[in-house]
Amino acid sequence: MPLEFSTNTPANFNLETAVCGHGWYDLAPFSWDAEVSRLAYVLRSENGKAVSKATISTGANSLLVRLHRSTVGREKAERDIRHILRLDDEMSEFYEVANSKPGTQWVKARGAGRLLRSATVYEDLVKTLSTTNCSWGLTRNMVQNLVTKLGEPAGPGSNAFPTAHSMASVDESFYREEIKAGYRSPFFVELAQKVSSGELDPEAFLQSDLPTSELKAEIKKIKGFGDYAADNLLKLLGRNDGMALDSWLRARFYAKYNKNKTCPDKKITKHYAEYGKWKGLMIWCDMTEDWFESNVNNS
Repeated sequence: MPLEFSTNTPANFNLETAVCGHGWYDLAPFSWDAEVSRLAYVLRSENGKAVSKATISTGANSLLVRLHRSTVGREKAERDIRHILRLDDEMSEFYEVANSKPGTQWVKARGAGRLLRSATVYEDLVKTLSTTNCSWGLTRNMVQNLVTKLGEPAGPGSNAFPTAHSMASVDESFYREEIKAGYRSPFFVELAQKVSSGELDPEAFLQSDLPTSELKAEIKKIKGFGDYAADNLLKLLGRNDGMALDSWLRARFYAKYNKNKTCPDKKITKHYAEYGKWKGLMIWCDMTEDWFESNVNNS
């Protein structure tokens, strides 16, 4: 039987802005229906054995959630949805800093900065690895292949993201031939095996007391994770000072602030230094401002 409930949102929360703040909404098992502003995602039960597709839409100062199967309990589902949409992230300091600088006052008004993440750090690790050194189209295809070929069905046309155990059950050739993961294939195998065996617990990254520089060093021990990938994952963990510079972000900066001319990365970093521990999130918001020109505040 379906299960429906609501969960409260922060005063300045905007579902479209939170969902579309970066590309995760375009990766399975997420699905975004822009016409009706509804997000879908496949959740797992507390023991991980049952899955259910959830749809999420905006209510009055709340989100309306519908679980298509009640095999995933409300408490777990609500906890996951609040995690995914960053509903409990404390953003007041970030918005105060943004409001104090010319050109970034729009950030608070539109509720920007709550970057969508997956229900587990493991899923975000795999997806982040899938973004390295390739086009977005290839990233999307790799993730879709993982979900379709290794994830459990959650109803017509929907599968869950595969568990580490499921991903560890296949070999490198499967990733090369079926997932089209290329050079990442052995990295997927090693990551899945380490998580499945308990050697690595990525969920512990969320609660880590390590300084960001030390946590970044731990993440970079995972095969395939360099500075760019580690900084992006850190943002999903709530650590927002890493710049995560890649060719796309650099090109956007050159166009907006440097007359389309290349410049050293240290100039980009210096430009955002005044934002302190928020500089990595601020460059992302600044470079994607035009994505949200039509968004209105829900508060």
